[in-house]
Amino acid sequence: MLFANRIRQLLETSGQLQRKVASALDVDAGLYSKIERGERPAKREQVIALAKILHTDEKELLTLWLADKIKGIIDLERDVAD
Repeated sequence: MLFANRIRQLLETSGQLQRKVASALDVDAGLYSKIERGERPAKREQVIALAKILHTDEKELLTLWLADKIKGIIDLERDVAD
């Protein structure tokens, strides 16, 4: 949950509210909350939008987002192999 942890950290330091970020992403607050907790993956477009909203490096967020996707694939493969 590298991505989720990072956006949570960025949200806290920016002082923005979840509902405002959710609105800027055009999603409801519940869905954004799930993304922030790592319970639901963000879409690539949302990652790029979050970088702008949270005033951070787009490449950093995309890298963390992809790392989480790769980890999910590896975990799935381990489950299948067991």
